[in-house]
Amino acid sequence: MSAAATQKHSAPFLPQITANSNRRRGSTQYSRMRQEKDAHQTASVSGHSAPILSKAETAQFRSSLKQNTCVEMLQEGYHRSFSELFCLLSSDQDRRAAAEPGSAVRLQTPLEEQRDKVETIRLHLSQSEEAERKGSWSTACEQRLFLGQYFSAPEDLWLSLHFYHSCTDREQGRHSRLSTEARACMAELYLQQGELEQARQQVELCIKQARDRSCVDSAGRPLRLRALQTLWRIYSRLADVQLDAADYSEALTLLHKGYSTAAESEDKQIEGEATYRLGLTYQRAGDHDTAKQFFNTCMQIYGTLQDADGLGKAYRAMAKCMESEGNVHETVQCLETLADISRSNGLQHTLADAYLCLGSIYYKTSRYRRACEFFLRGYEAACVLEDAALLQKAQVLVASARAHALIGKYNDDVESATPAALRRLLAWKESRVHQELDTDPADNTTTACS
Repeated sequence: MSAAATQKHSAPFLPQITANSNRRRGSTQYSRMRQEKDAHQTASVSGHSAPILSKAETAQFRSSLKQNTCVEMLQEGYHRSFSELFCLLSSDQDRRAAAEPGSAVRLQTPLEEQRDKVETIRLHLSQSEEAERKGSWSTACEQRLFLGQYFSAPEDLWLSLHFYHSCTDREQGRHSRLSTEARACMAELYLQQGELEQARQQVELCIKQARDRSCVDSAGRPLRLRALQTLWRIYSRLADVQLDAADYSEALTLLHKGYSTAAESEDKQIEGEATYRLGLTYQRAGDHDTAKQFFNTCMQIYGTLQDADGLGKAYRAMAKCMESEGNVHETVQCLETLADISRSNGLQHTLADAYLCLGSIYYKTSRYRRACEFFLRGYEAACVLEDAALLQKAQVLVASARAHALIGKYNDDVESATPAALRRLLAWKESRVHQELDTDPADNTTTACS
């Protein structure tokens, strides 16, 4: 065997332990022991042993909210609730994926990341499933109705509709009070979204189910009357579509149905609005006699309610009918009544409108001085409102009426040629000359009434 091999074989297999290494190891062991002792002392002082996380607790940190919630529902045996929640989360993903980039839906936080909402759905779906197992269908519907009302934010309306539908679709609780209330809520949501036919279908089913006046919603309101009020709004919106297409016949048919519904709803405010809308539509269709009948009825309803705004718009519409028929005297009476109502109730905008309308009528009949008086009153009301557009309109009307009044007076004096008329003309001419001499050329501003 060579000397090199012998030297290699005789080398130590493990490194030699020196005093420094022993010191380091001792220091490390001491440090570890010291840490264990400190931890033991801390636990002794607090009275608790060091916490050890279980596998389930560890999963709470490692897994997503969606995974944890679904696993918890399965472990507790709520398999149908798990399936429904999982489908809702998947629907939210599909809805967001189908939305346009940058749209409101895309910008929303995903449902699976909103802990409060997911926990609320889990809790009440589980309680609903538990109630169904016990045959307590009323409680099951109550939990779903709660979820429908809970998701009231605009971005959550799809969830609200889902839970309302699930409440009404339950076979055993389909005709219960809670199911009827869910239909009323659904109809209002569909109306809010502009889905009028869906709203109409749900509210008509609600009316059929709520024939008993004792059937009330969670707030104590009779469900039948609530549904009738919603149905009137649906008829009104459907009529708007026909009016936009200038189909007055179909619009009037819908509005008459709405009027009957409003009268049945026992809500005088809605009945007054329905009457007013019928009058306006007959007015647009050119049937002023029928329009006036509805406006008269409308005035009676709003008078009983002491609704100054309603009375004001009814008188304004009646005056327009009178004007269209050429009844100047009756038009002026309506507008003066409108001005009195507006002034006594502090309705400055309606007051300004009434004065300007009165001024326009006198202007058209060449009574310019009288017109100027009412235009000035309208201008003063506009000043109180601080409405710039209305102020500008009133200023133009005042200036025009004042100019026509001056021209008319000048022409009358020229034509009469009496000594008094000639003296007025000479005085006016001299005053104009003095005005021109006294006026600063750089200052051409005048007031609205000059």
